[in-house]
Amino acid sequence: MTDDVCAVPECGQPAARHLAVPEARRVFDKLPEKGRSAPLCKAHYKEWKKATKKDRTLERLGRR
Repeated sequence: MTDDVCAVPECGQPAARHLAVPEARRVFDKLPEKGRSAPLCKAHYKEWKKATKKDRTLERLGRR
């Protein structure tokens, strides 16, 4: 893995996952405007997963 750090301002933890910037902005409004992917640390990725669980489930079922 590369030496990326979490894109959430004032976090600074090593990145565990990368998400598309529009997907990450659904939860984290203050992401920087650079690149196509947003690196997230383990804790922020878990926060994103919890916040978007219902939407992702409905999307997967085709009911959105």
